[in-house]
Amino acid sequence: MERLQALQDWAARQLGGDSLDIAPASADASFRRYFRVTAKGRDYIVMDAPPAHEDCRPFIAVARLFADAGVHVPQVLAQDLDQGFLLLTDLGDTTYLSALSEAGADQGAVRALYLASNDALIRIQQASRPGVLPDYDRVLLTRELMLFPDWYVTKHLGVDMKDEQKALLDTVFERILTSNLAQPQVYVHRDWHSRNLMVSDPNPGILDFQDAVYGPITYDLASIYRDAYVQWDEEQQLDWVIRYWEKARAARLPVPEDFGAFWRDFEWMGAQRHIKVLGIFARLYHRDGKDGYLKDMPRVMGYLRRVCERYDELKPLLFLLDGLQDKQPQVGYTF
Repeated sequence: MERLQALQDWAARQLGGDSLDIAPASADASFRRYFRVTAKGRDYIVMDAPPAHEDCRPFIAVARLFADAGVHVPQVLAQDLDQGFLLLTDLGDTTYLSALSEAGADQGAVRALYLASNDALIRIQQASRPGVLPDYDRVLLTRELMLFPDWYVTKHLGVDMKDEQKALLDTVFERILTSNLAQPQVYVHRDWHSRNLMVSDPNPGILDFQDAVYGPITYDLASIYRDAYVQWDEEQQLDWVIRYWEKARAARLPVPEDFGAFWRDFEWMGAQRHIKVLGIFARLYHRDGKDGYLKDMPRVMGYLRRVCERYDELKPLLFLLDGLQDKQPQVGYTF
């Protein structure tokens, strides 16, 4: 409550008012919280990022970088890095996820949202330069993969893997990393999905970009078209990814001339992300007490299993997952 009061007082000083209407806007998987404040008939967002846990500077830097690329991100109106407060323009309260739910059978509206996201992603990628953002390198990709054995297998399933299982996992991880690291490098948002894209004007509004890196070109596509929170059949995924690939080629982005090769890169990048996400969701539950992500685990596991079924090089991971199947925790969910 003291921190909330300090945030409210700071926002009031920035906006020139004695008191403000303030209400929770959203929270995410980190320690950051967001509040919507109203002053003089206009809405703003205040980010609360406790300095002991979060650093606002990457958010500020990437917001500027992406804005310069011509996409719609919040404008930073005021900052207090010592307290971990940012005052931002408001991109509204309609996420892609909620809009997709409302759109229902309106395929035209759904298509418009995804094609707009493709256009924005291409603009970001066209602005890419090495040495500006941290590299999405082998060390970082491996650290993410290790969330799976550490948090999903050991903590969530309660399984102590045998040496041969660990060796199998290491072999598959190396194959995935080799594929991922061979891809052309661009700016990567790193959480480009339906909860972080907002329906706005211009569309989309883009949030949660502070962890952006310089890495594999298919990563953000895998994030949105193999989304942990909403699923489309493969025919639809193919359509949207092909449309991206065609525009990316026209924009002279470094995508393969052969779409089949690009689709394989996309699928193998998705495997890396889904292995990571299973570990993250398990960590959010067991370490942070956030159980809201458990319901999305079956969708993520489904993506991973289907890719492993398709490629012989990944089938050893499928056998490992089969062996773990009987170890699923009985918490009211089917994995």
